[in-house]
Amino acid sequence: MSTTETKQQYKVIGKRPVRHDGVDKVTGRAVYGADVQLPGMLYGKVLRSPHAHARIKSIRTDKALALEGVKAVVTAADLPDSAGRSANLGELGEVPLQHISHNILASGKALYQGHAIAAVAATSSHLAEEALDLIEVEYEVLPPVLEVLQAMQENVTLLHDDLFTMEVGEKSQRPSNVASHQKFQRGDIKAGFAAADHILEHEYRSATVHQGYIEPHAATAVWSADGHVTLWCTTQGAFSMRTCVHQVLGIPVSKLKVIPTEIGGGFGGKIPAYGEPVAALLARKAGRPVKVVMDRTEVFLATGPTSGSYVKLKMGVKRDGRIVAAEAMLAYEGGAFPGAIVGAGGLCLLAPYNIENFVIDMYDVVVNKPKTAAYRAPGAPNSEHATEAMIDEFCDLLKMDPLEFRLKNAAKEGDAQANDVRYPRIGFIETLEAARASEHYRSKLTGANRGRGVAAGYWMNAGLTSSVVARLNSDGTVTLGEGSTDIGGTRTSVAMQLAESFGIRAEDVNPSVVDTDAVGYTEVTGGSRVTFATGWAAYEAGQALRSQVVEQAAKLWKVEPERVLFEDGVFRDREDAAKKISLAELAEILAHRSVDIRACITVTPQKVGGAFGVHIADVEMDPDTGKATILRYTAVQDVGKAVHPSYVEGQMQGGVVQGIGWALNEEYVYNAEGRMLNASFLDYRMPTSLDLPMIETIIVEVPNPGHPYGVRGVGEVPIVPPLATIANAIAHATGVRLYELPMSPPRVVKAMQAKTK
Repeated sequence: MSTTETKQQYKVIGKRPVRHDGVDKVTGRAVYGADVQLPGMLYGKVLRSPHAHARIKSIRTDKALALEGVKAVVTAADLPDSAGRSANLGELGEVPLQHISHNILASGKALYQGHAIAAVAATSSHLAEEALDLIEVEYEVLPPVLEVLQAMQENVTLLHDDLFTMEVGEKSQRPSNVASHQKFQRGDIKAGFAAADHILEHEYRSATVHQGYIEPHAATAVWSADGHVTLWCTTQGAFSMRTCVHQVLGIPVSKLKVIPTEIGGGFGGKIPAYGEPVAALLARKAGRPVKVVMDRTEVFLATGPTSGSYVKLKMGVKRDGRIVAAEAMLAYEGGAFPGAIVGAGGLCLLAPYNIENFVIDMYDVVVNKPKTAAYRAPGAPNSEHATEAMIDEFCDLLKMDPLEFRLKNAAKEGDAQANDVRYPRIGFIETLEAARASEHYRSKLTGANRGRGVAAGYWMNAGLTSSVVARLNSDGTVTLGEGSTDIGGTRTSVAMQLAESFGIRAEDVNPSVVDTDAVGYTEVTGGSRVTFATGWAAYEAGQALRSQVVEQAAKLWKVEPERVLFEDGVFRDREDAAKKISLAELAEILAHRSVDIRACITVTPQKVGGAFGVHIADVEMDPDTGKATILRYTAVQDVGKAVHPSYVEGQMQGGVVQGIGWALNEEYVYNAEGRMLNASFLDYRMPTSLDLPMIETIIVEVPNPGHPYGVRGVGEVPIVPPLATIANAIAHATGVRLYELPMSPPRVVKAMQAKTK
């Protein structure tokens, strides 16, 4: 279902062509990371710490090296010294290089179970695993720090002796597990609460959860005798990976080429480097290609989940439902090294609403868990869960319709966000109205132990730099090279924008994701930026190609370019109806004349359009087991302009599924020693098709004025509302509110039993 603000008609945009890479993927021809095979290739395996926190006293590798078939062993001693240096990782900003290096191979300390200690390359994977058992590591086991509030206490065990808190721009005097403290504030918080008629204050906790992508990490490296390195890997950003490996290993960028393979899911988790530098180091030592592939347990133990979090929220409202004050403290786990994306959580916390008085304190805290990574709208689901759950309580208190309450407080064009940046044209009000008008919301929910929940969500989206190269072929088709790796069908969504701009069919564009030597710099596939920013580059490439072919047609007819009309793949002379030629015919003529029609475009668009979603869920609770059954789910979202509606619907549905898992079952479970107890898909409980209803989607289109086609990113918003949507539905079904995620059956039963005492 779709609601549209404008009636702008396009010939390609908004249609549903078959995806260009579909046949390769369904027939198995597509090459994923583990599929790479090279002559003489060795197999790499990584030795990982069994301890969550331990000092590494010694590593002996001589027995492993003596094993026949073992060609190389590496440890952190093989990495260049990175002390005092920083790495610029583009979208991820400036990061201490030492933290990146020490996460790739532990130096001095193992900081989480699964931390890489050493790696082996051998002629078979079985031999490499056997060699790992021969590496002798002496540890001094230290107490682990596993919970974010515990880590923030004074006199607690420190993960890093040289980590000092950046306290709102000032460095602390004593080392700490708190890496940074940021703050957003506006207005007079005391006056705001004094004006409130009702005040609520609660603490909300969210467990560590993983992105759950199907394909494990894989990397293959060749280090040539002349110092050139070629790296095949499953990554969300070939250029960011090149930058990281270049800085960690000290390889000149000119001697490093990254070839991105297909990606079997990422959701932010395949942005950091893990096995890529290790494969390169092993390849240099062995003098042969080396492939390193993680197994599923390694993915859970040693790659970046999202932050577990603690949010303390206090809000005040008037009797009429207007929010007048909010005060929040957000503490997010960074894992073993700083980098929790708590700033985004703070920015999104109150983003859907226009609130005059607020204070938001944000803390990035290290704990003995894997270094966290981005996960689809990183930081926003945790924080907005608190806001949306508390708003639902206010609605119950005031006996007010939850969508009416949100409409009363809804942010609109010109309102300031927490960082004082004012919104351009946004579609939150239209999204709320579409949810209110939906058949789902207007339907009656009947039956015992059933409840309906509503929640909203926001993600700011990203712009950043993108590049494409486009060339006209002799048959009138266009070859398009994109710098953005494709996770969600962006080959097609980008190709469609070139086709629309140039004036050809989507099927006449042949898109491919190319390596770092074949296209200009392009930021990661993340931040819901690819269809927006890389699509913009494709739009400009289409315009450039169109201008060139019109000029060539004018030369052919010896007329001014202004006289040439190009429409539906055919050139016509506006003043001479007899002059007509198809693009395919002109392209063949130009090829014979060695005229090259091409465009190399790099853009860094600034006018990013943030986006909003509103979700509705009906649940039925089993009062004996605490199990939640989702009866119906509807996701409503402003997408700006749906380039390929099927992909948009898929993104919305996929985000909902992941949010449902986060809300109901998913969590990292640790024992007191910091060992993860559920590092497999058997024990880490993700939703399956049996747990889900058909997820209904309603597309709202309020065009983003900062894009030629009105595009807003769509991929991250849909994971934000489900946590609170499900929490609110469970509260209405049971009469009990849960403030800790996941709301697993044991927690629900415990809460229900506590209510009856």
